Amino acid sequence: MPILVVFLLLLFPSPTFAQSPSKAKVTIGSKAFTESVILGEMLSQLSSHTGGDVNHRKQLGGTQVVYQGLLKGEIDAYVEYTGTISTEILRSQPGISFDEMKRDLAEQGVEISNSLGFNNTYAIGIKQETASKLGLKKISDLQQHPDLRIGFSDEFLKRQDGWPGLRRVYNLNNASPRGMDHALAYQALRTGSLDVIDLYTTDAEIQAENLVVLEDDLHYFPEYQAVILYRDDLKYRAPQAVNALLTLQEKINENTMIALNAEAIIDHKSERLIAATFLQQNIDPTIPIPATGQRQDIRRALTDFLRNTYDHLFLVTISLAAAIIVSIPLGVVAYQNPKWGHLILTITGIIQTIPSLAILVFMIPLIGLGTWPAIFALFLYSLLPIVRNTYTGLKNIPQSIHESAQALGLPMMARLLKIELPLAARSILAGIKTAAVINVGTATIGALIGAGGYGQPILTGIRLLDYGLIFQGAIPAAILALLVEQVFNVFEKRFTTAS
Repeated sequence: MPILVVFLLLLFPSPTFAQSPSKAKVTIGSKAFTESVILGEMLSQLSSHTGGDVNHRKQLGGTQVVYQGLLKGEIDAYVEYTGTISTEILRSQPGISFDEMKRDLAEQGVEISNSLGFNNTYAIGIKQETASKLGLKKISDLQQHPDLRIGFSDEFLKRQDGWPGLRRVYNLNNASPRGMDHALAYQALRTGSLDVIDLYTTDAEIQAENLVVLEDDLHYFPEYQAVILYRDDLKYRAPQAVNALLTLQEKINENTMIALNAEAIIDHKSERLIAATFLQQNIDPTIPIPATGQRQDIRRALTDFLRNTYDHLFLVTISLAAAIIVSIPLGVVAYQNPKWGHLILTITGIIQTIPSLAILVFMIPLIGLGTWPAIFALFLYSLLPIVRNTYTGLKNIPQSIHESAQALGLPMMARLLKIELPLAARSILAGIKTAAVINVGTATIGALIGAGGYGQPILTGIRLLDYGLIFQGAIPAAILALLVEQVFNVFEKRFTTAS
């Protein structure tokens, strides 16, 4: 595997190490829903057209992930919504004025554009037949039907302007909603698994699925005008890029945004093509349209596959190598010192129970977005199987062998290196194999913070309900896990034979 990684590094050098010093570097971010990716593509192409060296970190996790990336300098600009800024970022009251919002963001080194021209607020949706059968027209009507099955996006469940406030304001006594991905909620509604879901008012699925948007009769949801947030220093590093980004102000109305979303979700056009076509027709006629056709699609798919393979192997190999270097000594210490051993095994066991996404989010303020926080998270998850198997392998060596080694007068380090570790090697290798296989699967979540890998097409497939894209990530990840296991099985057989 390391040889393959080196080969891929040489063949496909990472953009991080191959940037032109003569170009202004601009990094655009987008969240993990289609509209955000389309708008992120617009920002990327506008910046690139000014001659900038642009990187688009697509479909990152929730609001705090992207905004922390902006504060950290891992992202230079992305599209956000005013209601989200006031309640989730500034933690202020929904009635905050735009000038107050601008002032508070400036204190954090962030600039805000004027509205792009549309309001994409939250809403509550229900199927037409359900609404007609129960006479549901307003959100307050849900009070009379506590048995309805509700499913909300994971972020909406926790946000100040989401379910907790909605439940309080409307006095809803419904059972706790199910949390799920926003795109999957539509599928659950379609199949009858859910009755009520949260919507974005510019979602193309509302019209396509003939859904009823319940009236917000108590005016709970604030306005969510789409705006561009960008770092203050970007004005000095890439002033032309900033000027280009601001040309989007007041250029996209609500109906246009719905149509653009429909092109991606219903017509299955690429966000890159959708963004370029809009920009050429409405902003700058010199914006190039990406080539389309079967040959280009195959070439792009192959390029994406090779890049994802490189990213995935890099994440797994580096994190596993670091874990081996740290875990084997920790296992030895745990074996030689029972008091420390209990503490080491307890801590590594606790780490294993922490959700991987939580670790990734915790690392953003310290390390940032991208590869290294994902590697650190994978490193932490690799500790327990290697430490435990090292400790167990040493512990299970027959006492008679220990006594024989001591009778020969061998120093402790010589006993460890020449007798104990070789005898425990099978157990240690089994722990490394377990950690490697776990890492291959867990690495897919790194795509949520821009680390790439096979998680990238999986996230895109979930967002677009495109099973082909999901399989493009899931199948290679499964094959890689099997290959890793087989490689270690070969090592184990050779070691067993040699022993």
